Amino acid sequence: MAHKPNNRVSSRDVARVAGVSQATVSRVFTPGKQVSEDKRKRVLDAAQELNYKPSVIARSLIQNSTKIIGIVLQKFENLFYIRALDLFSQKLQSLGYSVMLFDINGSHAVEDTLPIALQYQVDGVIITSATLSSPLVEECSRFETPVVLFNRVNESGSVHSVCTDNRNAGREIADYLIKKGHKKIAYIAGESGSSTNRYREEGFVSALEEKGLSLFSRGEGDFEYPSGLEAARAMLSTPEKPTAVFCSSDYMAMALLDVARTEFALRVPEDLSVVGFDNIPMAGWPNYNLTTYIQYTEKLVDNTINVLLEALEDPGMPIAHQFLQGRLLERGTVKEIT
Repeated sequence: MAHKPNNRVSSRDVARVAGVSQATVSRVFTPGKQVSEDKRKRVLDAAQELNYKPSVIARSLIQNSTKIIGIVLQKFENLFYIRALDLFSQKLQSLGYSVMLFDINGSHAVEDTLPIALQYQVDGVIITSATLSSPLVEECSRFETPVVLFNRVNESGSVHSVCTDNRNAGREIADYLIKKGHKKIAYIAGESGSSTNRYREEGFVSALEEKGLSLFSRGEGDFEYPSGLEAARAMLSTPEKPTAVFCSSDYMAMALLDVARTEFALRVPEDLSVVGFDNIPMAGWPNYNLTTYIQYTEKLVDNTINVLLEALEDPGMPIAHQFLQGRLLERGTVKEIT
């Protein structure tokens, strides 16, 4: 059959060459559908002859599923989230899903981005490093699209979420510094509106208070290196300095180390002890050798995908909130005070 290469070949063309109905062509290219071996061979031979490629869009309309998962990502410069994105892509693709990535900027941009994702009729949405308002939760429900928050918790509790147990992590870090003999203990906070920072700080401060201590000083950033530089300069410019600082991300902890050493001539850990959070690859570099708290990224990703798939299978399932344990990794930036 003569075929113009610039014309898109349809299932109707394949059906005509194979001598079967268009519905038979559709069944051949739909996993799990029963078709006789004779008709299957005729359809596949015709498809090869015509260089026919099944339309994903058309098939999604028939199956009522696009097999696309939307991932909303805000912090492309953060290696923790880049690692998570890589894992999400690999694992979802191995399960037969495609990933549609939505890059957002600013704390409110998710309000504009998520409706666009829903218009693409994605099967589900994974939201990282961004908050989700009640109106958006309602809109997702209206579209019957399951949403899972990764490394975040929705305050209303109305959205599935998977994250590290940040309260417990904060408590572990406070107990560790107290056992090392520190009393002048400070904190550099991450993004103020994020549940991750809030719960880390709550756990950290409450553990200090239980041992009769209060927070010596507090700085504030946004989890990233530049904000860590500013917070570190402000904290170390005071006449009386802390002996230990917990930073709510490794990036800010590395900024603190750089400022302490190069601008204030402080020795780490002799003059200042520092703890970070995330265990990004750079934290282990010899120049930093940072004591930090490990988030098990792959486990977080696996559990997030499992919750999403369960929600796709059972839309009426109860809202799931999973809090996974991490681990304190001791390196060379904390000294015991005797």
